[in-house]
Amino acid sequence: MLLELAQWLAKDMRVFNVFNYITLRAVLACLTSLVISFVIGPAMIRKLTAYKIGQSVRDDGPQTHLIKAGTPTMGGALILVSITVTTLLWADLENRFVWIVLLVTLGFGAVGWVDDYRKVVHRNPKGLSARAKLFWQSMVGLVAAYYIAFSSNLPAQTVFIVPFFKEVAYPLGVVGFIAMTYCVIVGTSNAVNLTDGLDGLAIMPTVMVGSALGIFAYVAGNAVFAKYLAFPYIPGAGELMVICAAIGGAGLAFLWFNAYPAEVFMGDVGALALGAALGTIAVIVRQEIVLFIMGGVFVVETLSVMIQVASFKMTGKRVFRMAPLHHHYELKGWKENQVVVRFWIITMMLVLVGLSTLKLR
Repeated sequence: MLLELAQWLAKDMRVFNVFNYITLRAVLACLTSLVISFVIGPAMIRKLTAYKIGQSVRDDGPQTHLIKAGTPTMGGALILVSITVTTLLWADLENRFVWIVLLVTLGFGAVGWVDDYRKVVHRNPKGLSARAKLFWQSMVGLVAAYYIAFSSNLPAQTVFIVPFFKEVAYPLGVVGFIAMTYCVIVGTSNAVNLTDGLDGLAIMPTVMVGSALGIFAYVAGNAVFAKYLAFPYIPGAGELMVICAAIGGAGLAFLWFNAYPAEVFMGDVGALALGAALGTIAVIVRQEIVLFIMGGVFVVETLSVMIQVASFKMTGKRVFRMAPLHHHYELKGWKENQVVVRFWIITMMLVLVGLSTLKLR
């Protein structure tokens, strides 16, 4: 929106040509989403508190979590509002990739909102059933996968690219590409949701991974950089840097309210949406394995749940004291802040490993 205005003004005043630079608009997007979240955040928290939209706490969880009961949830709506408004302001709205990512984010956010609403307003502890939740996630994920496969003209879209190796890639075919895209989007969405169990635990890794994906998007969308770094050139992908910056700004602002002790929780509305956004961006810029590396904390949290469930069903025994993994360490004696900050540090190291694939290939 503002880009179009700047381009119109640039006809008479060349100074406005500066807004054609993606890097500038990414910085402005980060600042805009940050300001929006800071401005409307307190009012939204007050509204959620007034409506008594509070979080319920597991009885079988760490006893230290009982004091969290009643803390406002569904705060992820704040993040989605900031990202959406910022993207509409600073992104090129003629870019298909921008709309794909934005609509997938809002689609998964809608699924999470319904789940949260049923839990906290209707006092239904189950919210959406697991089957219904997966069904609607699958619908959004499959539509996005189909659209990316047939309407986005991605180069090498049927090839699975392996980082660290310049010429190692595996052909998937269109069906294989759609299946992989679906798994990445839905899997990442649920992985972030499972990680969102402690104050600030999920949002900071999301900010770090999203920011790193913004760099990959910029490289993939720049013909010179893509050729130099042996990346597939994807025209228009660089515009996703604006969305990644908006995610970073909105996430940092949300962390202000979500840091221990949290004033508000993200809820499924935020966690499902942010995970889907990361997955969609990774597929478009052809960095699925890099996402797997950088989001290692999300992956391990998900695996801990899968291992715990499988072990209990097969042997009647639990591998971890409690799943997801962050609760296991809490029950081992780690304080909540220790778990959160240590997982942040691990994510930072993994993101640096992921960024190293820019050159090491």
